[in-house]
Amino acid sequence: MEQLRTIGRELAMGSQGGWGQSKEFLDLVKSIGEARSKAEEDRIIARELEHLKRRLADPDVPRRKMKELLLRLVYAEMLGHDASFGHIHAVKMTHDESLPLKRTGYLAVALFLDERHDLVILVVNTIQKDLRSDNYLVVCAALTAACRLIGEEAIPAVLPQVAELLAHPKEAVRKKAVMALHRFYQRSPSSVSHLVSNFRKRLCDNDPGVMGATLCPLYDLILEEPNSYKDLVVSFVNILKQVAERRLPTSYDYHQMPAPFIQIKLLKILAVLGSGDKQASGHMYTVLGDIFRKGDTASNIGNAILYECICCISSIFPNPKMLEAAAETTSKFLKSDSHNLKYMGIDALGRLIKINPDIAEEHQLAVIDCLEDPDDTLKRKTFELLYKMTKSTNVEVIVDRMIEYMINITDHHYKTEIASRCVELAEQFAPSNQWFIQTMNKVFEHAGDLVNIRVAHNLMRLIAEGFGEEDEGADSQLRSSAVDSYLRIVGEPKLPSSFLQIICWVLGEYGTADGKYSASYIIGKLCDVAEAHLTDDTVKAYAISAILKIFAFEIALGRKIDMLPECQTLVDELSASHSTDLQQRAYELQALLGLDKHAVESVMPTDASCEDIEVDRNLSFLNSYVQQALENGAAPYIPESERSGVITVGSYRSQEQQEASAHTLRFEAYEMPKPSLALATSQANMSTPPTDLVPVPEPGYYKEDHQTSRSQTSGDAISGEFGVKLRLDGVQKKWGRPTYSSSTPSSSASSQQATNGGSHSDVGGSTSSQVRDSSYGSKRQQSTEISAEKQRLAASLFGSAAAKADRKAQASRKTAKEPSMEKATASSAAPQPIKEQVIPAAPPPDLLDLGDEPVSSNPPSADPFSQLEGLLGPASATPVVSGTPATSSSKAPDLMSIFSDDVPTGATSGSTDPTLGDVNLMNSHKGAAAKKGPSLQDALQKDATARQVGVTPTGNNPNLFKDLLG
Repeated sequence: MEQLRTIGRELAMGSQGGWGQSKEFLDLVKSIGEARSKAEEDRIIARELEHLKRRLADPDVPRRKMKELLLRLVYAEMLGHDASFGHIHAVKMTHDESLPLKRTGYLAVALFLDERHDLVILVVNTIQKDLRSDNYLVVCAALTAACRLIGEEAIPAVLPQVAELLAHPKEAVRKKAVMALHRFYQRSPSSVSHLVSNFRKRLCDNDPGVMGATLCPLYDLILEEPNSYKDLVVSFVNILKQVAERRLPTSYDYHQMPAPFIQIKLLKILAVLGSGDKQASGHMYTVLGDIFRKGDTASNIGNAILYECICCISSIFPNPKMLEAAAETTSKFLKSDSHNLKYMGIDALGRLIKINPDIAEEHQLAVIDCLEDPDDTLKRKTFELLYKMTKSTNVEVIVDRMIEYMINITDHHYKTEIASRCVELAEQFAPSNQWFIQTMNKVFEHAGDLVNIRVAHNLMRLIAEGFGEEDEGADSQLRSSAVDSYLRIVGEPKLPSSFLQIICWVLGEYGTADGKYSASYIIGKLCDVAEAHLTDDTVKAYAISAILKIFAFEIALGRKIDMLPECQTLVDELSASHSTDLQQRAYELQALLGLDKHAVESVMPTDASCEDIEVDRNLSFLNSYVQQALENGAAPYIPESERSGVITVGSYRSQEQQEASAHTLRFEAYEMPKPSLALATSQANMSTPPTDLVPVPEPGYYKEDHQTSRSQTSGDAISGEFGVKLRLDGVQKKWGRPTYSSSTPSSSASSQQATNGGSHSDVGGSTSSQVRDSSYGSKRQQSTEISAEKQRLAASLFGSAAAKADRKAQASRKTAKEPSMEKATASSAAPQPIKEQVIPAAPPPDLLDLGDEPVSSNPPSADPFSQLEGLLGPASATPVVSGTPATSSSKAPDLMSIFSDDVPTGATSGSTDPTLGDVNLMNSHKGAAAKKGPSLQDALQKDATARQVGVTPTGNNPNLFKDLLG
C-alpha cells in the first residue's frame, strides 16, 4: 500500500511538471514554443524576467525553488535576453553543500560568465576547494567549470591540483583533468609546458575514454612539432588496429561502428606524422587497408571514416595499392545520389589528383554532372577541382565555364575568388595572345571592381612589352586587336573604373599607332569617357593623359591636329577643377600644344612606356652649381633633422594626434611653454622694461658648432623672443614637479638620418606552374547512353594532351615576364650611391647672423638649367639670376611681414635658384635689423596677433608658409 502511494505521488509530480519542476516552468516553455513571432516571444520573456527579478529579491526563497528560478534564468539568457541581475545568485549557489544545487550553480555560472567577467574571481576559490573534495561528482563539476572560467591569470592557482587529479582512481575525473589541461594549454602554452609528458602517459590509460580524450591535446602538439612524436607512430597504429577490430566495449559504438570518433582523430594524427616520411608511412598501410575493406557505406559515420582514410592516404607517402583503394571509394561517393557524398567525392578527387592526375580521367562524366548540378555548393566545389586540374589543353573550356558562372552569381566574395582564379589560369596557360586579351576583357567587364588593381597594371605592362617574342609584328597585332576590342567596349554603360583606366591607357599609347583610326576619332572617344564619369577623378586623369599623348605623337610626326570643341571644353573644365592633379594635367596639355616638334619629341618620346627610368635621388647634376654658389658665399643647406626650433608639418600632425587621443583628465602640472627662437632685436633700441622685467643681452652669433646654439636653456629661449626675462629668484614653488622652473639645459635635437632604400617594384606576373603532360586514353562507351554534348565537354576537359603547340605560347609568356622581373630586381637591388657635397674650409655664414656681412653679387658661372633652354624656344629661354645684393630697408621690419606672399626686396622674380632667394631675403632682414629694432610693445602685440591666427613665428625659417606649401 505504501508503494502505491509513492507511485501516486511521483505520477502527480509528473503531471504537474515532471523532474521536480513546477507547472509555471512548463507553461513558460509551452508559451514560448507556441509564440507566432519574435515580438511575442520577447514580450513573454520580458514578463518572465520581471517576475524572476521580484522573486530573486525575496530573501525567504527556498533553496529548491532557487534552483528552478536559476534554470528559468538560464532559459531566458539562452534565448538572447539579459539576465545579469541573477548572475550573483548563480555564484552563491556554487557554495551550496547540496550536490544538485552545487551542480546547478556551476552549470549556470558556466553559461552566464566567461573568463573575463568580474564575478569569476569569486568562483576561483570555490573551484580550488571543490577540486579537493572526496565526492568525485563535485570534482567533475569543478573541472567542467574550470575549463570555462579559468583564464590565463588564474591558471597557476588551480594547475597543481588539476595535475594531481590525473592519477585519480575514477576514470571520469582523469578524463576531465586531461580536458582541463588541454584547455589550459590552448590559453597559455607556457604555463602547461612542463606537464606535456603527462599526455603521453595518459595515452596508455586503461580506460578508452581517457585515452580518447588524450588524443585531442596530442594532435595539437603534433601539429606544432611533428618530429618530436615520430616515436608514437607504432603506438597510434596499434590503438587504431584494436579499435577497428572491435576490441573496445560496445558502449563506444555509434551506429554499429566501433569508436568512430577515436578512429577519425587517430587518422588525422597519422596523416600528420606520415607526411613525407616513407618509414612511418610503411607502418600505416596495413591498418588503412583493413579499414577500407571493413568500411560501411550504408551510414554517414562509416562514410566519414572512409573519407578520413582518403585524406590520410593523400597526405602520407604514396602507395599504389592504397591509391587504388582510395580511388575506388571516391568513385562510390561520386556515383551516389546524395549531394553530401558527391561533395565528399569531389573533395577527395581533388586531393588524389595531386598525386596521380590520371585518376580524374575515370570520373570525368561524374565531374560534368556535378558541374551542371543545381546545388550551388556542389558546383563551387567542382570549380575548385577544375582549377586544380587545369592545363594548356583544357584552359579555354574551364575558364569560359568559370566566367559564365561568375556572371550569374551575386556573392561578391566568391565572385572575387573566381575572377582571381580566371586571371591566374589565363596568365599561366593562355593558348594565344588574342584569347588572353579577350578573357581579361571579360573578367574586367563583369568583375573589374573586385579584381586587384595590380592585375590591371600587369595587363597594361604585358600589352606594352609584348610576349617576349622577337617578332615585332606579333606584338603590333596584339596591340591593334586590343585597340579594336576596347573601341567596341568603351561605349557600354557601367564599366568598372579599373577597366576604363586600362582602356584609356591603351587608346592613348596605341590608338593611332597603326593608322587605322584617326587622332580626332580617338580623342572624341576619350572625351566621351571623361564626360560619362564626372565623379571619377582617376578615370578623368587617365583620359586627359591619353589625349595629351595623342597630341604629342601627332605633333612629333609633323601632323597638324585641331582641338575638338568637346576636348577644349574638357580642358577648360579640368583647368578649374578642385583636384590639383587634374589641373596640372590640363595645364600640361595646354603647354604641350605650344611647343615645337623637337621639344615634344624630347618631352614625350614615342613608345617609351617600356623604358626603364633612372631617378637620380641625390640630384648629382646640381653638384657643380651648388659648389659654385657656396664659393660665392651662399649658406649651406641644413637638413631638416638638424634644424633647431623649426616647426614642420609632421610636428603639427603628431600634435593633433596627441590632442585627439588625450581626452581624459590630466592631474600633472602644466608643461613649460615650448621655446621659440629669439627675434632680431637690438638691446640699444629696446624700450625700458617694466619693474618686474629686466633686459637680457641679445644672443650672439652662432658658432661653427651648431650644438652650442642649441644647448641654451628653455628660459633663455623664451626670453630671447622678447629680449626680457622674469625675476623668479626667491619665488616659492607651490605647484608642479621639483624641476619645473629649474634652468636645465635642453637636450639637443637628435638628427635622424633618412635612409634611401631601393624601391622594390612589384612584379605582378605570376610564375607559371609546371604543367604535367599526361595522355588520357579514350574510355569505352558505357552501357548507358550519354549525350553528345557531355561527351564533347568531357573530351575538352579530360582529353589527351596532343596539342603540344599550345605550350609555345605559354613558354613565350614566361620569357616575356623574365626580362621585366630582371629589370625591376636590378633597379631595386642597386641603389644609387650617395655623394657627399664638399663644404669649403671657411665657416659658412649663418642665416640668423644679424651683423652686416657683404654678400657676393657675382652670378654663378655655370647654370645647369641652361640645358633645358632648347625645349622652350628663344622667347622664354633667358632665365635671369639675381646678382644684386639685398639693400637694407629704411622701414622697421614688421613681424607679420614674414608671413606675407610679397616678394622681398632684392629677390628677383626671375631667379632660378631658391637658395639665393632665401639668402637675399635674410640679408634684407639683417640690414633692417641692424639699422632699427622694433619696440617691445609692438613686438608683443604682433606676436599675440600671430598666435591668434594659429601660427608660431620662428626666426630659423621666416618663409614658414612657403616651406610648408612648397
